[in-house]
Amino acid sequence: MSERFTGSFTQQEPIPDEGIAAALDVLRSGRLHRYNVAEGEAGEAALLEQEFAAQVGARYCLAVASGGYALGCALRAVGVQPGEPVLTNAFTLAPVPGAIASVGAVPVFVGVTEGLVIDLDDLAAKAGQARVLMLSHMRGHLCDMDRLMAICDAAGITVIEDCAHTMGAVWDGVPSGRHGAVGCYSMQTYKHVNSGEGGLLVTDDEALAARAVMLSGSYMLYERHLAAPRPEVFETIKFDTPNVSGRMDNLRAAILRPQLRALEGQVTRWNDRYRVVEEGLRDTPGLRVVDRDPRGRFVGSSIQFLLLDWAPEAVQEALRRCAARGVELKWFGGSEPVGFTSRYDSWRYAPSQPMPSTDRVLRGIVDMRLPLTFSLDDCALIARIIRAEIGAVFQGAAP
Repeated sequence: MSERFTGSFTQQEPIPDEGIAAALDVLRSGRLHRYNVAEGEAGEAALLEQEFAAQVGARYCLAVASGGYALGCALRAVGVQPGEPVLTNAFTLAPVPGAIASVGAVPVFVGVTEGLVIDLDDLAAKAGQARVLMLSHMRGHLCDMDRLMAICDAAGITVIEDCAHTMGAVWDGVPSGRHGAVGCYSMQTYKHVNSGEGGLLVTDDEALAARAVMLSGSYMLYERHLAAPRPEVFETIKFDTPNVSGRMDNLRAAILRPQLRALEGQVTRWNDRYRVVEEGLRDTPGLRVVDRDPRGRFVGSSIQFLLLDWAPEAVQEALRRCAARGVELKWFGGSEPVGFTSRYDSWRYAPSQPMPSTDRVLRGIVDMRLPLTFSLDDCALIARIIRAEIGAVFQGAAP
């Protein structure tokens, strides 16, 4: 009888008891708004910013309502104007081009390699087309950040890093989000810490940080921040920076602080699960495992593999067979977006031209979540199911 997986791909671990207790304290106080603090109190949001800035080695940090808001706030803070082109990955999720479109700017898509990272040769070729790159570390795949920054520095390109999938990741000793001018992180339920929704923005640039704080809706209460620039920095920008309210509240910050303290251990647990699935899939006929650059430490909260040059019908059959055995796989090759998956040509508000090499890769990408509620035995079972079903379909799909 065929094995079947019965777990849930959407079930997260519970919020830590420490976070629940802190949240209850906030609820009992009634002071949920980040600026509604008693005399002498810092507030959970301000403490979260201070702690995360220290964790990643940034001078400044701002807590906001979502990762997507952090991206849009960063674009506004670096001065992107309506109609301005902004470079970004062709392989990403909708909030990235959505953030660009939200400020009236125009995405210019850069290709993806078979390593699922931004194509640096294509970036170099397009470097003269924009002054800002919104770099998506999509699904936790880190490109050669040294070469990327060399390309961008030479062309005068400001880099905003989308670290929704790389909180806790490191490139050659540097935390993800700390190479560019701004790093943006997400705390949405499926990310590495969970407050339902939430975002963080970090930078070392005091003028940029001050604009971000004002944009987030600080009114004139910026002195209540612990990880923001000196008050005098705000004097030059406070009357010229619009309020685009997107603050984080103290309740979500209270839930997040203990999770961030536990992040290092969680990264190890995710990567243990990732390695079990990865090794179980190696040498599966028709399937290519995506090898990671050893200079980077990733966070294996999801895994991707490639079914390169498969017919769409064969991919769909493989996914159907895996689903029948309880394994939920997502495909980036569909002609229409499904759930969270979409492609650069799905976003009709963003003009694009066909990118044949990138299209070939996107048609082959299969994606799967790895929640920490899975045991190592669960991961081994999942790998066996995928291996069996992919292999079975490939025998009929091979040329």
